[in-house]
Amino acid sequence: MGADRLGYAPGVFDLFHVGHLNILRRARGQCDRLIAGICSDDLVVHLKGRPPVVPLSERLEIVRSVRYVDDTFVATVDDKVEIWKKVGFDVIFKGDDWLGTDVWKSFEIEFAKVGVEVVYFPHTTHTSSTLLRNVLNLLAPPHNPAASYSGQLAEPLHKEGGHEEHMGRQQRTVHAEKEMLAAQE
Repeated sequence: MGADRLGYAPGVFDLFHVGHLNILRRARGQCDRLIAGICSDDLVVHLKGRPPVVPLSERLEIVRSVRYVDDTFVATVDDKVEIWKKVGFDVIFKGDDWLGTDVWKSFEIEFAKVGVEVVYFPHTTHTSSTLLRNVLNLLAPPHNPAASYSGQLAEPLHKEGGHEEHMGRQQRTVHAEKEMLAAQE
């Protein structure tokens, strides 16, 4: 009996939607174990020029809860070959909107040298994180520099420690991300 076929499905997985679910479901159908590679917040900023809407710790929790996913990996670099050296997958899955791009043609050549199969799945055209982000931006009130809108209701002035509590939550998220990255190394 041969070794289990390990699959890897990289992505940002921001604003998780049916397109993400489709890729993970199809990927799991073509391997024995599936690892979802989730881009760190810093990598998303580097690649897209803006942070994800949903922070890494929450994106990890969402993707880990999908029954098709056996494990997750936090990607801190965009070089899939470097990630392969750490994860050791046999097949990598991507949406076919990447098929034929210079970046993925290069990955196909490099992966062929080490015996990794590249599989493309049909892109879900009716929804995407970018589309959802654009809709959210349309729903947001116009930007007024005099009154910055955070999307959250203001804390009552009489609530002591509200600002410190909010900062503590943000710091816990950053610490949790650092701990996840350290445990992975």
